[in-house]
Amino acid sequence: MKKRIKFITSFFYLGHSPFMPGTMGSLGGLIVYFLVKNNEILYAFSVMFLFVLGVIFAGEAEKIYKRKDAGMIVIDEACGILLALFCVPYNIFSVIIGFFIFRVLDILKPWPAKRMERLTGSLGVMFDDIIAAIYTNLILQVVFRMLIYNIPVKI
Repeated sequence: MKKRIKFITSFFYLGHSPFMPGTMGSLGGLIVYFLVKNNEILYAFSVMFLFVLGVIFAGEAEKIYKRKDAGMIVIDEACGILLALFCVPYNIFSVIIGFFIFRVLDILKPWPAKRMERLTGSLGVMFDDIIAAIYTNLILQVVFRMLIYNIPVKI
């Protein structure tokens, strides 16, 4: 069972990458994104499915790895990038910008994401990334609506 939990929570062992495991988990989520982006029902199901898997297994993975929110647990990043790009108009620009905004917000953990890390178990692992994803999605929705409707940006 430990191997299955590691396989699921490390998102096909991407979390075991020696080089930026969180980013690798997000890139794994992008693979899912490209597979489901044209089917809204499958896309929504994928987000929910990864979230539920994360909630079920991330707490157990913490016990296996003997660390709170261990770096190898990246199912939260995979789920987060999918949520970050949910209902955002598709083009390669939106995917690249969304990816970078999500990674920055996931690292910076703006309020209340940092506070969510205090939660114990799976919820602490999952919710900080969900909040970063929601912020990313809101930023992308505003930016693309401004571009679509030619709303001038005054700085």
